[in-house]
Amino acid sequence: MKSILIALLLLTPLQHQDAYAATSADEAVLYEEIVEQAINNCPNKKAEKVNSALLWELVEIEKQFNVPVKLRGMILAAACKESGYNPSAKGDRKFSKDGKTPMAIGILQMWKIYEKMYPGIDRTDPKSAATGWMKHIVSRIPKVKRLCKYRTEERIWVAAWVTGIRSKKKGGRCKERPLHLKTLKKWHRNIERERKKEREQYMPPTKALQKGDGC
Repeated sequence: MKSILIALLLLTPLQHQDAYAATSADEAVLYEEIVEQAINNCPNKKAEKVNSALLWELVEIEKQFNVPVKLRGMILAAACKESGYNPSAKGDRKFSKDGKTPMAIGILQMWKIYEKMYPGIDRTDPKSAATGWMKHIVSRIPKVKRLCKYRTEERIWVAAWVTGIRSKKKGGRCKERPLHLKTLKKWHRNIERERKKEREQYMPPTKALQKGDGC
């Protein structure tokens, strides 16, 4: 982003103003930006201890499912909240019969039911877990479309997301949101603020552009 803004300074005033508008209108969050946020802004993991290579492996899996632009990074946000990106994480012991046996395993804290729904899945393997997790969410989309009647891709995906990761509920979960979404939206807002700061740093004031147009 910064290199693009620097390059814009070499344009004429009119070109500069047109290019500025185009850049400002480009709201697509890049995965490079998402990974940076996932490294530096995960409450459950110190930045210096994050395995960035693992995050990029999860990104490559997410790309296979054509996630809406506004939800890019959903796997990373979930992995951050659930385990702090820890493939060996074990949790939800309180739900077991003895209160000691972990029910949720791996980077996405998946229960054993995933192994029944998707034979061959390995909850302790991040790539396998992420693939099964995404497949299950995508499989909820047709039902969500029929039940929730949403028209926008983002709302359909959010409803499918929360439906996929929570237990069945009479009437569905159309009005609910996954807790992971709060983290993801915060990352996206951070990216938007950083872009705005960079634009303000490298772009001359609008009035200066207008004055230059008359020369």
